[in-house]
Amino acid sequence: MLTKFETKSNRVKGLSFHSKRPWILASLHSGVIQLWDYRMGTLIDRFDEHDGPVRGVHFHKSQPLFVSGGDDYKIKVWNYKLHRCLFTLLGHLDYIRTVQFHHEHPWIVSASDDQTIRIWNWQSRTCISVLTGHNHYVMCASFHSREDLVVSASLDQTVRVWDIGALKKRSGTAAPVDDILRLGQMNSDLFGGVDSVVKYVLEGHDRGVNWASFHPTLPLIVSGADDRQVKLWRMNDTKAWEVDTLRGHMNNVSCVLFHARQDIIVSNSEDRSIRVWDATKRTGLQTFRREHDRFWILASHPEMNLLAAGHDSGMIVFKLERERPAFSVSGDSMYYVKDRFLRFYEFSTQRDTQVIPIRRPGSSSLNQGAKTLSYSPTENVVLICSDVDGGSYELYIIPKDSFGRGETMQEAKRGSGGSAVFIARNRFAVLDKSSNQVFVKNLKNEVVKKSSLPIVIDAIFYAGTGNLLCRAEDKVVIFDLQQRIILGELQTPFVRYIVWSNDMESVALLSKHSIVIANKKLVHQCTLHETIRVKSGAWDDNGVFIYTTLNHIKYCLPNGDSGIIKTLDVPLYITKVNKNTIHCLDRDGKNRDIIIDSTEYVFKLSLLKKRFDQVMSMIRSSDLCGQAVIAYLQQKGFPEVALHFVKDERTRFNLALESGNIQIAVASAKEIDEKDHWYHLGVEALRQGNAGIVEYAYQRTKNFERLSFLYLITGNLDKLSKMLKIAEVKNDIMGQFHNALYLGDISERVKILENAGHLPLAYVTATVHGLHETAERLAVELGDNVPSLPVGKSPSLLVPSSPLICGGDWPLLRVMRGIFEGGLDNVGRNAEEEFEETADADWGDNSDIVDGENLQNGDVSSVKDDGDVHEEDEEVGWDLEDLDLLPEIDTPKTANNTRSVFVAPTPGMPVSQLWVQKSSLAAEHAAAGNFDTAMRLLNRQLGVRNFSQMRSLFLELYMGSHSYLTAFSSAPVISVAVERGWSETASPSVKGPPALVFKLSQLDDKLKAAYRATTAGKFQEALRLFLSILHTIPLIVVDSRREVDEVKELIIIVKEYIVGLRMELKKKELQNDPVRQQELAAYFTHCKLQIVHLRLALSNAMTVCFKAGNLSTAVNFASRLLETEPSEKQRNTARQVLQAAQKNMKDASQLNYDFRNPFVICGATYVPIYRGQKDVACPYCSSRFVPAQEGQLCAICDIAVIGSDASGLLCSPSQFR
Repeated sequence: MLTKFETKSNRVKGLSFHSKRPWILASLHSGVIQLWDYRMGTLIDRFDEHDGPVRGVHFHKSQPLFVSGGDDYKIKVWNYKLHRCLFTLLGHLDYIRTVQFHHEHPWIVSASDDQTIRIWNWQSRTCISVLTGHNHYVMCASFHSREDLVVSASLDQTVRVWDIGALKKRSGTAAPVDDILRLGQMNSDLFGGVDSVVKYVLEGHDRGVNWASFHPTLPLIVSGADDRQVKLWRMNDTKAWEVDTLRGHMNNVSCVLFHARQDIIVSNSEDRSIRVWDATKRTGLQTFRREHDRFWILASHPEMNLLAAGHDSGMIVFKLERERPAFSVSGDSMYYVKDRFLRFYEFSTQRDTQVIPIRRPGSSSLNQGAKTLSYSPTENVVLICSDVDGGSYELYIIPKDSFGRGETMQEAKRGSGGSAVFIARNRFAVLDKSSNQVFVKNLKNEVVKKSSLPIVIDAIFYAGTGNLLCRAEDKVVIFDLQQRIILGELQTPFVRYIVWSNDMESVALLSKHSIVIANKKLVHQCTLHETIRVKSGAWDDNGVFIYTTLNHIKYCLPNGDSGIIKTLDVPLYITKVNKNTIHCLDRDGKNRDIIIDSTEYVFKLSLLKKRFDQVMSMIRSSDLCGQAVIAYLQQKGFPEVALHFVKDERTRFNLALESGNIQIAVASAKEIDEKDHWYHLGVEALRQGNAGIVEYAYQRTKNFERLSFLYLITGNLDKLSKMLKIAEVKNDIMGQFHNALYLGDISERVKILENAGHLPLAYVTATVHGLHETAERLAVELGDNVPSLPVGKSPSLLVPSSPLICGGDWPLLRVMRGIFEGGLDNVGRNAEEEFEETADADWGDNSDIVDGENLQNGDVSSVKDDGDVHEEDEEVGWDLEDLDLLPEIDTPKTANNTRSVFVAPTPGMPVSQLWVQKSSLAAEHAAAGNFDTAMRLLNRQLGVRNFSQMRSLFLELYMGSHSYLTAFSSAPVISVAVERGWSETASPSVKGPPALVFKLSQLDDKLKAAYRATTAGKFQEALRLFLSILHTIPLIVVDSRREVDEVKELIIIVKEYIVGLRMELKKKELQNDPVRQQELAAYFTHCKLQIVHLRLALSNAMTVCFKAGNLSTAVNFASRLLETEPSEKQRNTARQVLQAAQKNMKDASQLNYDFRNPFVICGATYVPIYRGQKDVACPYCSSRFVPAQEGQLCAICDIAVIGSDASGLLCSPSQFR
C-alpha cells in the first residue's frame, strides 16, 4: 500500500472521487461533508447542513454537483462551485445509507433503512421509482456502469439485482413534467411497480449483507456481509449464481468492490483491515491493518489507479502498486520495462521495440514489478531490481538478434539485495542491508569483492566508474569502492531518485517535496522546495534541470531559480531532454514527446552566466515579455535590461531610476509630468550629484525651499540671491529669512525681521553683528522695551561653510557604455537630440519658475534689483508665469553619443541588510540594527513580550557590531559593519555574520560570580547576576550542537536558582508568618542547586522547622543533609536535631509540604504543584506555574508570557543544517 494522503477527522462513512480534479468528498458521522484536494493535501470546503451522520455521498460525472444522504432522511443535491445546497429530496422514512448519480441519465439512486430503494430525477426533483422487496434495512444500492441494472444489499441476507430497462424507455420519451403526473400512479402502485423489477435474488450469506457492487465490464457481482465473508457471483441473461467465497476477515465486512484497472477485489472490515484478493484465483494477496480504527467505506477512482478508505478517525487515499516505469537512458536510446517485457526505444527515430520477456507468467503479486533498471551499453546487459522476496535483482544479457521478436524467455541470473547498479562495464554492485556491505559481482553473478560501508546505508546509486552514491536516512555520501573512503557527503531530506548531468559534473537529488542540486563532489549548490510531489527530472544541454511534479513541468537554474514550463493533465516521467523536446514515459509505459518553449529559462540562464550578447539577441528576436520577466530582472539586479521590455512610461520611469539611467528618467518624467515623479527624479539626480537635473526637477515642481538649499550646497550664491528676491516678490517671509541666512546677509536679515514686526529680534541681530546705526534706530523705536544682551558672550557671524564643489556636477566613475545601452536604447531620436552636448551647471538663468499671482497687478517688472526698476527688455529676474520651455535650450544634458559615458557607481547592499536576510537568529538581527524583526523572532521562538529588560542589550549588540570612521568635517560619519571571524584572506564578496559582544564564556564567568554571591549570602546581588544571564541568553550565538545543549542546560540552572532566591527573599519579608517561612525554606531545598548551596538550604530549613517545633519535618531535612557529606559543623548540628527529635516525632503546625510526593514549585505563587496536577510553563525558561497564571508575564525570567505558543530557542546556525 502506497499512502498518498491521510486525514484526521470524525468517522468517515461515505467517500467519492471527482472524475477529473484531484478531489475527494468525505461524509462524516458528525454530519459534516469535507471536500479535500488529495494532491495538495488541503481542505477546500466543508458543507454542514445535514442533521446527524451523513452516510452516502457521490460526485456527478460531468456537472459541478454532488449528492448526499443522511440520518435526517434527506437527500441533498449541492453545487460545489456555488458552495451551497441547491435542493432537498424528501420521501425516505428512515436513515439513508447510500446515494449515487447515474452516469448518463439525470437520476439518483438511494438506499434506506425504510427497506426501499428510490430512483429520483434530479432535474425535475421528483421520485420516479420506488424499488420494494427487501424486508430489512437496505445497506447499499448502485447503478451498473453500462447496463440498465441496479444492485442492492440488505440486512435480510440477500443481494438483489433490479432491471430498470422499462424506466429508461419511459424516461427516454417522457418530459420531466410527466414524472410529476406519474407520481400519484407510482404511489398507488408502491408495492408492485412495473418500471423496475427484481431480476435476481442472490441468497448465500448467513447474515446481513452490507455491500454489493458490479464489476465495471464483466457480468460479476461481489458482496460482503456480517458473516465475515466476501462472495463472488456471476450472472447471465436468465440467472445468477455464487462462484466462490473469500474467507479471511475476522469481523463484519463493511465494503467490497472490484478494482477499476486490475483483476483484484478490495474489501475492508470492522476487523480494522483492508484485504486485497486475486479475482481470478480467488486468493488473498495482501492485508493492510490499522491499530485502532475500524474501516467502513471504500471508493475507487473512476479513471486513475487510486483507492480511498474511510475509518473511525479519518480516511486514507492510497495506491496498491507503484506506477513509475523503470527505465535507463543511454545516449540516444532507452531500455524500459512495460508489462512483462523489456522494451527498447530510440529517441531520434521513435522506434519502440519489444526485446525480451522478463518475468515468469503467473507472478502477479502486488508491488513485485521492476523498481529500478541499470544498463551496461558495452556488454549489452540489463540489471533489473524489484521488491520480490524482500528485495532482489535479475541480470539479463540482451541477445543482438532479439530486437523485434522478444518472445524467447531466457533464464536470468538472480540474487537478493536491497539495490543493484552497474559500476563498470562488466561489474555491478549489490547492497546487502543485513551486513551493511556492498558485493561487487561480475556478469557471471560471482562475487569478486566485498566492501563494508562506513555508515548504515539503505540504497545505492551510480556515481561514476568505481564509485557509489549511497543513501542514508538523512544524508547521501559518495563512496569509492577501490580506496574504500568517502569522497563527499551532503545532508539532504530522504532521497528517492538521483539524476546525473550528461557530463557527470552535477547531480540532482530528488526527494518527495524537494530537489537538491550538488556538484560531483556533493558540494551543495541549491535546494528547491515544492508543495506538490516531485516525480522525475533530467538535465538539458545548457545545464538546466527540467523536472516534473504531479501536475507541472518545471525548470531549475543552477542558482536555484525555478519556474513553470507547462501544466500536465497526468503525471509524466521525464527520460531525456533534447533542445525543445522533452521525452517522457507515462504511467502506462507509453512514450510521449512534448514540445516546450525554452526561451524563458534560456534567457534567465544567459543573464545568470552574463552572456549579454545572447541576452541582447533574445531581446531583439523573441516576444519574451510580461510582468514576471520584468519582476525577475528587477529582483536579479538588471533593471536596465527590463527597460527594454517596457512601454508604459510610469514603469519605465521607475526602472530608469533603479538602474540610474537619468536620461530615460527625464524623458519619462516629461511625458508623465506629475509633481511626484519630478520629486523622485530630483532625489535620484541628487544621489548621483547631477546638480543640473536636480535644479531642473525642482524648477518644474516650483520647490523653492529645495532649490535654495541646492544652491547653498553647490555654492551658487548668485542664484541664491535671486531666490531671496523671488521670496520677497511672493511675500514669503520664512523663505526670505532662510535665503538671507544661507547668504550670511546680516542687514537683509535685520530688515526682514523689522518688516515682519519682530523689532526685539531685529535689535539683537543688529547689535550682535555690529550694525550700531541700525541698532540705535531700533532702540529708539523700542523705547523702554529694549531687550538685554547676555553678558560675557563673544558673538560670531553665522556664515555657511564653503561647498566642496562649486557649481557643476560631481565627478563620476568613467566606464564604457554597456552592451544594453546604445544598441537597444528605444528612448527615441528626440530624446537623444536633447542631450547633444554637455551642459554647464549654471544653465537656465531665464528659467520660468515663479508664479505671478502674488505680484502687484501681475507685473513681473516690480521685482527690484539693488533698488532699481529695470526695463522690460532687460534682465528682470525670473519670469514667474510661463513654463513652456524649449527642450533644446533648457533641459540639462546628461550624456552624449560617444561610446564612453559617465555612470554613477551602483551602491552595494549594506552588510547589515545581508545579515538580516541570511539569518533567523534574533541576536544577528539586533546586531544589524533591525530591532523590530529581532523582537518578532524572539516573540515567535520564545514567547518574549517584555523587551524593556533587553533594551540595553540590543543597543550593546548593535554598537558592538559596528565601527565608525570619520572622513572630513563636512562629510557624515561612515558606519562599518564588523564581521565575525573576518580574516585578510577572506573574499570581499563573501560577507560573514556579525561580531557579537555576548559570548557563552562570558556567561560562564557571570555564573561563577553568581555562585560566589549565593555562597556569601548576597542574595540580591546573586539574583541580579542570574537574571542578567537569563536576559542575555536569547542574544548569544554559538557554533556547535554541543554548545546549544550547554546553553539550554544553563537556562535550567539559572531558572532553578532564581526560583530559590526569590523564595528566600520572600521568606525574609514574612517575619510574622512562621508557617509560610517554613514552607518557603522547605521548597528551597527542592530546587536543583550546587551541592554546597543545597547543604546551606537544607541546614537553613532544618533550623527554621526545628525552632518552630516541626520536628518530623526537621528530621527529614537533617537526614537529607547528612546524605550530602556536609562539613563537621553541619554534621554535628544535624545529628543533634535527629537525637532531640526522636523523643517527639511530631509537627507543631501543618505545612503545605509533602516531601514524599514529587512536585515542582509555582514561580509566581510559590506553592507546590504535585505530580498529576495541571500546570502551565514559561516557553523560555520552562518555569512551571499554576493554570491561573496563564497569559501573565513570567515572574522568573520577566520577559516571556506564560503558556504562549513558541517554537523554541534558536542560538546556532547548526540548528538549521
